[in-house]
Amino acid sequence: MVILNAFATERSFVKYQIDSYNDFITRRIPKILNSIRVIKPEIPDIGNLKIKLGEFKIGPPSVKEADGSIRKILPMEARIRNLTYAAPMYVEMSAILNGIETQNAFVNFGDLPVMVKSKICPLSTMSREELIKVGEDPDDPGGYFIINGTERLLVLVEEIAQNRIIVEKVDKGSVTEIARIHSEKDGYIQRHLVERRNDGIITLSFPNLTRIPIVVLIKALGLDKDQEILKALSDDEEVREQFLVNLLETPLANAEEAFEYLEKYSKTPQKRKRVERIKKLLDKYLLPHLGQEPTDRLKKAIFLTKVTEKLIKLHLGKIEEDDLDHYANKRIKLSGDLLELLLRAILLGKWGLITRINYNYQKLTKRGKLPPLQAVVESNVLTNQIVSALAIGTWVGGRTGISQRLERGSYLKTLSHLRNVLSPLTSTQEHFEARELHPTHWGKLCPSETPEGATIGLRKYLATMAEITFGINDQERKKLLKIIQDKIKPLDIKVK
Repeated sequence: MVILNAFATERSFVKYQIDSYNDFITRRIPKILNSIRVIKPEIPDIGNLKIKLGEFKIGPPSVKEADGSIRKILPMEARIRNLTYAAPMYVEMSAILNGIETQNAFVNFGDLPVMVKSKICPLSTMSREELIKVGEDPDDPGGYFIINGTERLLVLVEEIAQNRIIVEKVDKGSVTEIARIHSEKDGYIQRHLVERRNDGIITLSFPNLTRIPIVVLIKALGLDKDQEILKALSDDEEVREQFLVNLLETPLANAEEAFEYLEKYSKTPQKRKRVERIKKLLDKYLLPHLGQEPTDRLKKAIFLTKVTEKLIKLHLGKIEEDDLDHYANKRIKLSGDLLELLLRAILLGKWGLITRINYNYQKLTKRGKLPPLQAVVESNVLTNQIVSALAIGTWVGGRTGISQRLERGSYLKTLSHLRNVLSPLTSTQEHFEARELHPTHWGKLCPSETPEGATIGLRKYLATMAEITFGINDQERKKLLKIIQDKIKPLDIKVK
């Protein structure tokens, strides 16, 4: 009991959710806005107009009253009055017309629901006595939202680890081994499937292109000499020999011939547009985590040779297949990850905020003058879509049940619900191995708490004192590897 009390006081049972939300508002939202950077409305007869996005800031939780006044609000008032506990978001915007900056102001582009006990929630800085004074439970862990007066939480979502090569043996007709790569870039995941047939031919499937011979893609990406491919593939002669059938089956002399081969997969009638479309698919949708520019193609080609090497080694019995249910091959998506995905979809979607800004500029400039920035930014568009997603639970990609009403039957039920882990697998299929306990669940997931019925083993709960750690980004990883490499150089050890 002493240990549990200490853990609850010093670490908190939902600290990871609050930290993830804090990271979302301090780092991820500015990153999303910075990726947009400039909006270029297409307005005839007015000149070259650009809208530049700058600094981001978020205000305190507030409510707009019927008389138009805006005042600060606390969670208890939001519960009693059936309000959404949210804070206004502002971005610095400036309109540049024909090279002249005409306006510069902070514009409200929407309200963001506030997580209770996060850094922008006043409760996070209150003492126990102050919490009691404002009507709050001093032992309430926070980590949830208040949407239209209802307490709702974002469940933890379990997914296959991104940007890793996971190989398995299968028995699907002529296919004997497969490799999965879930390539993730800015929250979006592109699923890649590499298959090895029993005749030794290896193919790759990814969005818009299905079962393309991997040699064709490697050559199209710039590694177009057979000798170069074999050198990048492996030092193991047996692996090279197994791969030779792929080079003989699709004899292509260079990258140009590889693009000609890929053209038949494009439905565009004009040749020039067919080539452009293929190049766009290779740059934007093939392994986006390695980059999305033409300069990143060689990296992708080398990565594909390493995928091929691992697949052939599995076939030769030189390595064991990966266990998809091993928790090293799983990752947990937190509130910050889910909200980032939602915000990107709302800002950049087909009918998103950016599209509406373009439309409003075109509509208002017909009257002969440049409208103020706040007039073209419909803040209620973003607000309504975020609130709707949290209120209903339907998320980007058609997922359901991501947002749920918080259990308040007892204190233990509340804590348990806040630590709920949801599998993306459908409950209508068996998935026997995914539902079973795995040795790597030890210390991470509760071995006994799971519902009976269709969702058994798919709905899990974190162990009592388990925490979720955060990874490091690519820049930090490269710095760390550089430090390690510099330190072991004097020992005359070669680093691959």
